[in-house]
Amino acid sequence: MADSVTIRELVKNTRLTVYYGEEYLDDRRITTPDISRPGLEMTGYFNYYPPERIQLLGITETSFSKKMSHEELLMIMRKMADPKTPCFVVSTGIEPPAELIQAATEQHIPVLGSKQTSSRILSNMSIYLSGVLAKRQSIHGVLVDIYGLGVLITGDSGVGKSETALELIRRGHRLIADDRVDVYQQDEQTLVGEAPKILNHLMEIRGIGIIDVMNLFGAGAVRSQAKIQLIVHLQNWTPDAQFDRLGNADDERQIFDVQVPMISIPVKTGRNLAIIIESAAMNFRARSMGYDATKTFDDNLNSLIQENSKRDEAAEAANEAKTTDDSASATKGKD
Repeated sequence: MADSVTIRELVKNTRLTVYYGEEYLDDRRITTPDISRPGLEMTGYFNYYPPERIQLLGITETSFSKKMSHEELLMIMRKMADPKTPCFVVSTGIEPPAELIQAATEQHIPVLGSKQTSSRILSNMSIYLSGVLAKRQSIHGVLVDIYGLGVLITGDSGVGKSETALELIRRGHRLIADDRVDVYQQDEQTLVGEAPKILNHLMEIRGIGIIDVMNLFGAGAVRSQAKIQLIVHLQNWTPDAQFDRLGNADDERQIFDVQVPMISIPVKTGRNLAIIIESAAMNFRARSMGYDATKTFDDNLNSLIQENSKRDEAAEAANEAKTTDDSASATKGKD
């Protein structure tokens, strides 16, 4: 987790234009992903003004400022230009007010701009800052992109996680991180995993050592990050171990505040784990799209049970009718 982000990094990653303060882009730092829209502050209400946030001005704020006198607007801008304020951003291609430039110049605060609307640039900056400044958790495992699905492979050391991931890469899938996966929560339902910088594109294979996946297999074999949508836990097979055979189990693992579906796969000599995990990912995607093979099996089983029950009932009724006819015939013979 980064403690802060420089204004230069923000400009680079959200494609902002620098109106003023190019020389201060490396000095000013952002410590929170929250962004402020100073509406009430334009009226002079500063009781709850958050100076540590990026201050975003759009059409509403700049239109209101045009109705203010030079002295009034300069006073407001000087109050907003707090020493803690990282930068000002003006959206929709609007020219920054001269009073804003003057107040920012006095405090050495960069003034940035964007042709995008306030909502769009607010979203872009929030997503970027939330990812960079988010709390991170390191998980021992391998993260692979399988048909666009982020699959986190976990298990004890030596169980074969990296070797399985290498086979998946050879089958056309992509590596995100090997051995250690840095995970952060993007929102209430989304986890994102990425590799630490020191391990980017690298894998450790016992008996071989460190290999560079991008160098060996090309740029199409790697990704910088991916959403974690499924966890596959590799577990050494033992005769007394219990594993789900029908797909009815709904195991989950909680990471931060997100519950991630998890399946356990037994590791045994002769099993092709890469194909099994690839099939598990495709089956998970099919279930997400509404097709559940387990439900289909249950429906087929219930239909078969009903057919057998009807057949048994018909046979029993026929037997009862035959017994009745035989009894009637025997009685008539005696008469």
